[in-house]
Amino acid sequence: RVWPPPPYPEPLNELKEGIVSLMIIHDNKRTLNPASVLNRVVYDSIEANPASKHKAPLGVEELPQYYEPTGPDDETIIFESRFESGNLRRAIQIYPGEYDLILRPDINTRGHTQWYYFSVRNMRKGRKYKFNIINMMKPDSVYNQGLRPLAYSNTEAETQGVGWYRTASDIAYYANNIKRKSGSYYTLTFTVTFPHDHDTCYLAHCFPFTYSDLMRYMARLEADPARSNRFRRRTLCQTLAGNKCELVTITSFSADPAALKA
Repeated sequence: RVWPPPPYPEPLNELKEGIVSLMIIHDNKRTLNPASVLNRVVYDSIEANPASKHKAPLGVEELPQYYEPTGPDDETIIFESRFESGNLRRAIQIYPGEYDLILRPDINTRGHTQWYYFSVRNMRKGRKYKFNIINMMKPDSVYNQGLRPLAYSNTEAETQGVGWYRTASDIAYYANNIKRKSGSYYTLTFTVTFPHDHDTCYLAHCFPFTYSDLMRYMARLEADPARSNRFRRRTLCQTLAGNKCELVTITSFSADPAALKA
């Protein structure tokens, strides 16, 4: 990805008056008109698509996409999150341009879901796509204070050198009708208009910084003569996933030789 984030102030979203009420009314129409709802699973990061023609063995690096368009006129969004730090569990098509999204909870938590990172393909330039993340946990969000989702377009990066940028309209965060033990889940909804046909775009809550990004950053520090004399790292242990958990020591090693042996 193009890095670092933009050095200029990022634009805030101007909340539309009554946007939450409008979204709740929109959601209630599903209950009143269930026949108009597609309710079609178009992505799942764990379960295979029973209709898929591809039966990939476990352990392969290139996983087949979950949804396979029926032809060039099929404008169904193709979702993906089976990459480092991706956390979209399932996508359900509600209407032709609207999707309910379910996030995979953070590991070793009791259902914590407040950030997101996934990609989309097969979009059409200029068309509006509405995404509803329906299993948020917090009772309030900075999205109600002007925060906007982040987007990254492969085409924009390759042709214009553009990295992550803020996007989306009709942004709202509100309690929905899905119940849990301690109350309700919350919905984050936003609408995106993509700049290119058949692009690959990533959507995220904040600028992604993965484990691999961290390892590359640490390697650059270690290779920098001006910094390496005050910086040491060593493997403390391994995580449950088999990744190195490193101990970083920052000090003046020339003034304290014993610190290097610690």
